[in-house]
Amino acid sequence: MAETLKKGTRVTGADREKLASDLKKRYAAGESIRALAASTGRSYGFIHRILSESGVTLRGRGGATRGKTKR
Repeated sequence: MAETLKKGTRVTGADREKLASDLKKRYAAGESIRALAASTGRSYGFIHRILSESGVTLRGRGGATRGKTKR
């Protein structure tokens, strides 16, 4: 399904629901939003919106934090 999407085309109805469930599964399995965007040819914002609409709890950004260092 993802490879048939053209950048900028509207995704509605059953196609959107199928895409959302596919993205939800892949995100839950550990794929990042950026990786999903690259593989589908859609923008980061589009993927983020689809996941949010699907009720997915988005992960934090991770990486270094500015808290106290452990000693």
